Formats: sequence, structure tokens, C-alpha cells
Amino acid sequence: MLVSRKSIISGKIRQMDLPVTQQQIDEWTAGAFIQKVFPHLTASQREFLMTGIVDEEWPDEPEEEPEYDWDAVTEMMEQDD
Repeated sequence: MLVSRKSIISGKIRQMDLPVTQQQIDEWTAGAFIQKVFPHLTASQREFLMTGIVDEEWPDEPEEEPEYDWDAVTEMMEQDD
């Protein structure tokens, strides 16, 4: 079945030909767990169904954690006491 979804990351509308039926999609949208309804799909295919995201849209590197001045944070917390 040809399935169209809009990516929540890029906003692009894409299509993917998936081995699913309308009955399965209806069961999933009615509240069934996606893993239970589509155990034969890959995690990437299920992600596409849920969010419209395809593998190429995920960043190669995770975003870096911001560096905090923990001494300043501790000092602020102590002032609130």
C-alpha cells in the first residue's frame, strides 16, 4: 500500500510503499500498539507511519549538551534557601 505522510521535522510530504492493509492502519489509528499491528515492519517504517520522518532526516551527530556553570547553579540554589 502506498502511504503518504508529512514529516514533523522537515514538513516534506513523502510516500512509502509498505506491506500494510487499510484494516491494519485503521486498527492502529483506533489505538492499538503499532508494534502489535505491524510486527513485520522495520523500526524505520513504523517511524515513517507515526511521524513521516525518514532515516535521512535524522541528524548524523546528536546535539551537544550545553555546558553549565555548576558552581553558579549551586550558588543560586543556596540563595533560594
